[in-house]
Amino acid sequence: MLLTTIYHYLHPNQLQTQPEMETTAAVAATGTTIDGGATLHSVEVKPLQLILNRAFALIYLFAILALFYKHTLNILNYTSFINLSISISILISDLILAFMWSTTQSFLMRPITRKQCPEKIKKYSNNNLPALDIFICTADPCKEPPLNVVNTALSVMAYDYYPIEKLSVYVSDDGGSELTLFAFMEAAKFAVYWLPFCRENNIIERCPDAYFSSTYTENSETQKIKLMYESMKTRIENVMERGKVDQDYINNDEEFQVFTKFWTAGFTRPNHPSIIQVLLESGKDKDMTGHGMPNLIYVSREKNKSSPHHFKAGALNALLRVSGIMTNAPIILTLDCDMYSNDPSTPQRALCYLLDQTLWPELAFVQFPQCFRGLNEADIYASEIKDLFHTNSMGMDGLRGPNYVGTGCFFRRRALFGCPSSFEKPEIQQLYPDHVVNKPIRAEEILQQAHYVASCNYEDESNWGSKMGFRYGSLVEDLYTGYRLQCEGWKSVFCHPKRPAFLGDIPISLYDVLSQHKRWCVGLHEVVFSKYSPLTFGLRSMGFLMAHCYARYAFWPTWCIPITLYAFIPQLTLLNGVSIFPKVSDPWFFLYVFLFLGAYGQHCLVFMSFEGTWKRWWSDQRMWMIRGLTSLLFGTIEYLTNRFGISTLGFNVTSKVVDDDQGKRYHQGIFEFGVVSPMFVALATTSIINLVAFLTSIAQIFKGDQDLDGLFIQMFIACFVVINCLPIYEGMILRSDKGRMPTQVTLFSTFLASILYMSSGFLLRNV
Repeated sequence: MLLTTIYHYLHPNQLQTQPEMETTAAVAATGTTIDGGATLHSVEVKPLQLILNRAFALIYLFAILALFYKHTLNILNYTSFINLSISISILISDLILAFMWSTTQSFLMRPITRKQCPEKIKKYSNNNLPALDIFICTADPCKEPPLNVVNTALSVMAYDYYPIEKLSVYVSDDGGSELTLFAFMEAAKFAVYWLPFCRENNIIERCPDAYFSSTYTENSETQKIKLMYESMKTRIENVMERGKVDQDYINNDEEFQVFTKFWTAGFTRPNHPSIIQVLLESGKDKDMTGHGMPNLIYVSREKNKSSPHHFKAGALNALLRVSGIMTNAPIILTLDCDMYSNDPSTPQRALCYLLDQTLWPELAFVQFPQCFRGLNEADIYASEIKDLFHTNSMGMDGLRGPNYVGTGCFFRRRALFGCPSSFEKPEIQQLYPDHVVNKPIRAEEILQQAHYVASCNYEDESNWGSKMGFRYGSLVEDLYTGYRLQCEGWKSVFCHPKRPAFLGDIPISLYDVLSQHKRWCVGLHEVVFSKYSPLTFGLRSMGFLMAHCYARYAFWPTWCIPITLYAFIPQLTLLNGVSIFPKVSDPWFFLYVFLFLGAYGQHCLVFMSFEGTWKRWWSDQRMWMIRGLTSLLFGTIEYLTNRFGISTLGFNVTSKVVDDDQGKRYHQGIFEFGVVSPMFVALATTSIINLVAFLTSIAQIFKGDQDLDGLFIQMFIACFVVINCLPIYEGMILRSDKGRMPTQVTLFSTFLASILYMSSGFLLRNV
């Protein structure tokens, strides 16, 4: 693998895999011209940056080879079994670190920047845009408040899309909640006023909650709309508090029949019939000014305990089929329920690529980055995940395109039915991507077919989830689907406008953040240990660099091995006065300095170059350590225990509910612990061991019992971990609020740290 890596670094021309990758100028830009000279998009490459990235990668690669030579010498000259075990453990850690570093370099081989000209789309399309189906998924009204989902839906219903009748919004409620349906019934009524208000006043922020939380123009019309929104909000929140839709909140017999028909005594979340409710129908329903309205359809697929439902991927496939029956738009936008539109021209930006006939044959999707609102100044939980959503996507865009991140993605419907050169036929003609729907969506025949394809046994003995639709087999259905599509020969495009196209909410509790990452970790293990592993299937299907890019994601959980070993072995040996790294006076010492500064320095430069700040970079590298000791470690354990049948794998929705006290602490930059969790035990134990090791070594050096020359690297590692653990010490000792580290966790972690110290003393007594 190292020889292959060297080859690719020495032969950069082999990296150019897309048609537009021909330029060698200092700053190169190419554009795509469509009929009559209309340039819809352009791409920019900076060759000097590429040369510097490749040169550094090559130098760093030889430094890694020198490090492994040093490890080989240490293993050959071992003096005891414990000494050999420590050397092998550090070698394993460095092998994983080197492999993950090599995968990171794949993103830096050819990053590109794209620009779009959405203002030219109207002229090019003659103001007649292709139909667009929008999928919004929600699963639990308690963790994903319906009001937030409603705001997301209203923001995309208000898109500048013409004719508006070609826009359809499908809401998948996998929780089968009457509360969510009620919220959308209210939203449909409010949309009649909200959409023309946005259109006539040229509003940019078309999410009502975001708009009324911003500085907006005060006038009688605005006040009237705000009162309507507050009335809708109050009704939805009141129903949420009651936990059911009482009759006094139902406005007419039609609504009453819907609720009484489906939500009967035998209705449960894991066992219920399919529910498809057309709330707005384009061509029939009008707004207050007489203009048409987009379609708005509520869908809750049939659930049965005896049938697998495949979590979010299953919900998306149900929407893919239902929308195929009802509207069958050639373009699909998938959105998370909390990811609202921040720019009404976003579809036109995506169409700059989707309407380009030079890209069309192999273009599967256009991915927008995930951006978030409400981040505190330092982004203490590194919720931006800048590597995943920005820098890596830009790097992959210079190869075969970015990965699918689950939201903010415009798909060609055709891409979900087989590879570019081979169409995978669905079971019925109505689901073909080119099928034309010529009946109203409320027609009896249409609704019957929609219920049929939303049934829980429709996929039995079919290719859904394997060769068609969103792919099953991993909890990270987004990455897995995008990966499989690109293995089939499809390409993608990364669209990153200056104004974020979408803005979403973030979890503000450390436990929620780590639980979400633990779920991702389990899903990534499922990809690695499947027959579609990036290092085997991916390498054959998409080439070295793209396979390495996906390996970076798939092997993300393996960070837990070097992070955990480096969090304990140097510190426990330091406590016992055992040196395991070169002395400061040893020339090998400077190799370790270069490797550390090179890796951290490069990451910092890349992070800062993408509008990052020093504080957020520091939070990012600190959360890398925290994840390695918590979510990645326990996610790996959960995956392994599940494989051996010890535990049952589950899917937990990340909570989007914000507690006022938690929100206040988060915006003050204070970590939120608050719950007893094994992940916090590991974190607290690590912080205690490192603090004791660092303070003890300083005391011993001042007393003359130890030599700084031989223990400097171990002391530096312990000190570096201690600095990163300052919020943990604060939560354990200095704080008294509800978000502090629970006393049980602190006491148990102290006991566990004592056991580790005594055990290490016994094992290292003769080393």
